[in-house]
Amino acid sequence: MSTATHVGQPRPALGQVDADNPDAFNHCFAEVNGIRMHYVDEGQGPLVILLHGFPYLWYVWRRQIGALAEAGYRVVVPDQRGFGQTDQPDSIEAYDMSQAVGDVVGLMAALGETSAVIVGHDLGAGVAQAAAMMRPDLFRGLVMLNTPAPPRGKEKPSVGWRAMAKDKTFYQLYFQQVGKADREMSRDPRKTLRSIFYAISGAATGKERWRLFVEPGETFPDTFPEPKDFPSWLSPRALDYYVDEYTRTGFTGTLNYYRCRDRNWEISAFLHGAVVRQPSLFIGGASDPALEQIVGLYDQLETYLLGLRNKILLPGVGHSAAEERPDQVNELLLGFLEQLER
Repeated sequence: MSTATHVGQPRPALGQVDADNPDAFNHCFAEVNGIRMHYVDEGQGPLVILLHGFPYLWYVWRRQIGALAEAGYRVVVPDQRGFGQTDQPDSIEAYDMSQAVGDVVGLMAALGETSAVIVGHDLGAGVAQAAAMMRPDLFRGLVMLNTPAPPRGKEKPSVGWRAMAKDKTFYQLYFQQVGKADREMSRDPRKTLRSIFYAISGAATGKERWRLFVEPGETFPDTFPEPKDFPSWLSPRALDYYVDEYTRTGFTGTLNYYRCRDRNWEISAFLHGAVVRQPSLFIGGASDPALEQIVGLYDQLETYLLGLRNKILLPGVGHSAAEERPDQVNELLLGFLEQLER
């Protein structure tokens, strides 16, 4: 059974509040799929679900929530399992794709909704795409932000990671060492998050940019040097919110998604060759270091997103497009949503 509860008091219109203030939003909780899920719920109208990635939270969408709600949509933005105020199951297997999609389906049931456009960023893009493939009856449109999540491949992901890494270690392969990256990132969450957010942004250049491969003798945090300056799109208040949440929760639950990548492949044979037929959109950053290693997927999106309406790379934008260029992302999202039948 899925149930939902709301918290908070009447607030001013979203357009009149500071989006960096997490208390400016309507926070709710629901018991779904065996966990207690935290989510923000704003607006009325056709449902749009926004899924974050790593190392983000619901909060990465703070500048989209108001724009979509004021345009006439119900905007629901959860902390995915393992993140923020949502429960963190202990077992690694609890973070596989079937559970992540099950959480979204359960949340929709708790909300009394039967149709949604699903939008995902980073690992949330993978959850969104899987949801659209598995439950086309529920998800009438798909948007992927920054990460062009691939369809199921011919071999386990770890096989490809080892092949391209050679004498180095691809970061997702590094994450398979349970507890290692977790501890390294938790030693100084502020330095970790500040460095990651800068190194993967469009503001980073040259050796400031994140490296996807860990050199022999390095730790994962060595792949993103600490910045001297910081771009204005992430305010001190915003960084504090991320730091406070990850200081409280640690990083293990979030990294477990990557530890399930081979498992996802093993349990998804039924999706081999599957495509997304619903209308879809991809928004990426032309300066996203994470996209450089999978740029071929961007060129192949039409082969498995059969309803692709548009794909775009935003100049000068890195991996945090929703934060780096919120106005452009909002315009693209609203343009896509307006094309769909309500």
